[in-house]
Amino acid sequence: MKMTSHLKMLLAGLLLLTAAPLHAKRDREQNNLAKYLAREQTLQPDATPLSLGSIWVDSGPMAALGSDYKARSVGDVIEIVVTQNLTSSNNNAVSTARTFNASSGVTALPGKLKTSGVTNLVGLNSSETLSGKGQASTATSVTTNLSGRVVAVLAGGNLVVQAERVVNMNHEKQTILLRGVVRRGDISPSNTVASDAVGDLELEVKGKGVISDSVRPPHPILRALLKIVDF
Repeated sequence: MKMTSHLKMLLAGLLLLTAAPLHAKRDREQNNLAKYLAREQTLQPDATPLSLGSIWVDSGPMAALGSDYKARSVGDVIEIVVTQNLTSSNNNAVSTARTFNASSGVTALPGKLKTSGVTNLVGLNSSETLSGKGQASTATSVTTNLSGRVVAVLAGGNLVVQAERVVNMNHEKQTILLRGVVRRGDISPSNTVASDAVGDLELEVKGKGVISDSVRPPHPILRALLKIVDF
């Protein structure tokens, strides 16, 4: 009986240890979304107050009887066409050259004194050359389609959308997260919107697995050790 109780306690402890990181990650994602919504709501103007006795609401279900199925309310699905291309290049070059020559001597002496040996008393030569070149180039491209949902409707009528895609393949996990503000007028009749028309766009692409681990920077302590040994 004692072994059984100990095993139960051990299993319960392991479950708590594995569940704690999941809860922490979920809370962190909810906090990030709450901060994002709070920031966007502060940037939008206040809604026009309704007059006393008015029963009309612009965002009410009966406000647009002839509207299509485009996203307009919280929870509606919207497709985002992501096409982000970024290319930057920087080239710098510098070159300088400097040469200095100086000489002094005696070409003649009075009387029958010979000038051999004193013709060139001092000879100075100096040369300085500097050449440097620097080049930097960056290219980033993300092209995909994401289906997300409307998570909030701002006071001005704009929609806050969020889309997330998680792909697991060959022990590699890739996560794409997108947040942004969309105007209703930018949504096409097919319920799609281009990423170029999304305001305050936040696009995050991260991976975890055998490939990402090989390119991820090591632990800070290990990086410090590598810096000390100059590796």
